[in-house]
Amino acid sequence: MSSPSAPRSAPGGAARAWRDALVAVVAGFVVMTAVAAAGLACAGATGLPDGAFPRVLAAVVVMAAGGSVEVTGGAGFLAEADASLSVLPLSVSLAGALTAGTLFLRPLHNRAVARPRELLLAHVVPLVVLWLLALTGAALLARQSFGVGGDSPIADLGELLGASPTAGFRAALPATLFFGLLWILGLLLVALLISRRAPLPAGLVRFHAAVRPAAFATVVLLLAYVVVGVGVGLVVAATQGHADRTFAVILLGLPNLAWPALTLGLGGAWEGRVEGPFGLPMPQVADEVLRGPGLSRVDVASLAQRDSRAWWLVVVAAVLLLGAGFLAAVRSPAGVRAWQHALHLGVALALAVLTVCLLAGVQARLGLSLLGLGDVGGLGGKVELTPVLWRNVGLALLWGALAGFLGALLARPVHRRGLVGAPPETVSR
Repeated sequence: MSSPSAPRSAPGGAARAWRDALVAVVAGFVVMTAVAAAGLACAGATGLPDGAFPRVLAAVVVMAAGGSVEVTGGAGFLAEADASLSVLPLSVSLAGALTAGTLFLRPLHNRAVARPRELLLAHVVPLVVLWLLALTGAALLARQSFGVGGDSPIADLGELLGASPTAGFRAALPATLFFGLLWILGLLLVALLISRRAPLPAGLVRFHAAVRPAAFATVVLLLAYVVVGVGVGLVVAATQGHADRTFAVILLGLPNLAWPALTLGLGGAWEGRVEGPFGLPMPQVADEVLRGPGLSRVDVASLAQRDSRAWWLVVVAAVLLLGAGFLAAVRSPAGVRAWQHALHLGVALALAVLTVCLLAGVQARLGLSLLGLGDVGGLGGKVELTPVLWRNVGLALLWGALAGFLGALLARPVHRRGLVGAPPETVSR
């Protein structure tokens, strides 16, 4: 007679697992495609020549899922392009992550403990396999070439000699699949870490109180910054004109601005430069700082030299982080001590800021040389924004520890549940 604790394989369990995974993958890609399409439409991409909009849309979805898109171009012996692009449209990424993550967790809300093999094979593997297949399809579509027209010297000389200058993009399939695999595995790990009701292997249940409340509070903090950013964006769209550009930023890259703003409010810094006719979709004051001579540092102090309202970044960070500390403490068992809350939230915030620093950086370069003579026609440019990593992560650890400690003190009068014990042992009868 089998033990009551042994999981029973329901008829069609494997088929149901693959069906649930398919729903999560399709929904995730549909949402990412819809958000990216709306953002590109606001940016004016619907008017691209040669019916390129679907392929540009596919490229944005590929980048949002962690994929790699290469910039290509040239005109035979006449000209060559030195171009690169490294940016993650985090609004699209966030929309897909929330959708796929929620649907991944939905079938798991039935018990507290699961075998590692069952969790991996019945839930993680189907979703990962189908996600990579969908990403492959998007990557194969994400390639396009455009003719370089206008009054540039390259176009004029190309017309004279019968050469056709081109510029375009294509997804790098091996890199896309590798980074897409890391993206989806990271998403599923975060989903399991923040969910109260998702099952854990029996050996990991004892870490529930240490990990899940702090992880949940940190994710809520990041989402709160996005909500605040949406509010600011709507005000800007209503009061300063260019609403289409503002909505394009909201739909394509709002977390690219909101999450670095969190690091700045904590005292962190970013370094970068903007050269040429291109720029970053960011507030004018930040663009002015980055257009200084050489590599420029962006922090609250450098922004406040041009606009004193930058100090509000510190106020917003302090208020929202204290709220995150309180939330983490309220969701923790009553027996967790204040110093433990400080440790848990400090580590969680440091890891979150490390992730933000790795995801929100921007590097873009475009250089067109004519017969080896260097940049021509004012078409070249460089945009770069990278984090001061250890400063950002170290300050996040300190701020998180302080917020965790103060949040624990504020949560003491709040009624909370008792300790989370080990899973009950099954007694055979």
